[in-house]
Amino acid sequence: MLNAVFMGTPEFAAQSLKLVIGSHNVQCVYTQPDRPAGRGRKITASAVKQLAQASGIKVPQPVNLKNEATTLQSLNPDIIVVVAYGLLLPQEILNIPRFGCINVHGSLLPRWRGAAPIQRAIEAGDEKSGVCIMQMEVGLDTGPVFANHTVSLGQSITAGELHDELASVGAKALIEVLDNIERGQANAEPQSETGVTYATKLARSEARIDWRTNAVDIGRKIRAFNPWPICSTSYRGKDLRILRSNINKLDHSAQPGEVIHVSSEGITVACGGDAVSLTDLQKPGGKILTAKEFLNGHDVTVGDIFS
Repeated sequence: MLNAVFMGTPEFAAQSLKLVIGSHNVQCVYTQPDRPAGRGRKITASAVKQLAQASGIKVPQPVNLKNEATTLQSLNPDIIVVVAYGLLLPQEILNIPRFGCINVHGSLLPRWRGAAPIQRAIEAGDEKSGVCIMQMEVGLDTGPVFANHTVSLGQSITAGELHDELASVGAKALIEVLDNIERGQANAEPQSETGVTYATKLARSEARIDWRTNAVDIGRKIRAFNPWPICSTSYRGKDLRILRSNINKLDHSAQPGEVIHVSSEGITVACGGDAVSLTDLQKPGGKILTAKEFLNGHDVTVGDIFS
């Protein structure tokens, strides 16, 4: 059984923490400070903190790690496990554990190093994604890889759905690697120097739909930005959020953003190339509605403009 320090914050990390607690000795758990969340912006503990406290584990929440080296050295951990923590580890901390620090990363490295690998993979139209268990270095997701697990990406998967799948796959892969490290059977392979891409952090400004773009790219963005920041458009002067859509390969002479067909199955909107049918919509502060439910309260007609 390894003595481990765990560092992570969101639900993605909590799934890994749950399995680590069940198989190794977790000395303490580092997570981000409590922050506002939800509609009421109530100060809320992270998913990792809630799980750690329920398990009786100490939870430091420093704003940064500049003064944590001494504390971590006193614990003398065998390993530090980092999963979606949100802070970079300085070299002096990377050097502390006997087996170094390992990370669960939601992509097939070296593709999509960085902050938003799940979303960027969908946005780019990748046919596959996955999880890597990586030895950490000072560089951004540059370390050698112990294990990788591939998942196929369908044409309808959202970032939220892929997140949940990779969280489960990654947690199981992490335990396999930790067990191999304990047995002295782990082997990390250097990443390829080709195929490197970077998954930049998502910004709300990216979520505004530009109907001049082709339908394939718009459809991918809608899936990639669900559940955050969620794509949006303007309809009759008010914001409208779009959570799901279908791509329609068809020729049309309509201007981008013009409604070209309306049915209970979807509101079809012209794009710069082809069209998309909007199937799940939401007004700010309202509940998510199917196209049929939305049309019950809104008289959308052919020729209307989404802008």
